[in-house]
Amino acid sequence: MNPNPHPCLTCGACCGTFRVSFYWAEPVPEEYTEKLNDFRACMKHEPDPERPRCIALGGVMGEAVACKIYESRPTPCRDFTASFENGEPNPRCDQARARYGLPPLTPQSWNA
Repeated sequence: MNPNPHPCLTCGACCGTFRVSFYWAEPVPEEYTEKLNDFRACMKHEPDPERPRCIALGGVMGEAVACKIYESRPTPCRDFTASFENGEPNPRCDQARARYGLPPLTPQSWNA
């Protein structure tokens, strides 16, 4: 059994880097979303222009985080994989982590 937490539970950088937009009818709690147009919605973000982050992210980025709506998160969040989570690098994950001064994940990040 791995005593270390999933690397995403000590990161959260993707939630503070990328805007998440999705089809408006996905079952995401409405209070966490805003309308983009007649077909698309997006996750709301904290109003800090320097470090915007999804309002569904709880905790301290880079230390301990969790999604408040994990079970009902939108498809783009479900589809996003951390680098090497499935054995392949994800440059978008690396980009988000770098923005917050976190090192990129490696295959060893999943075996530690």
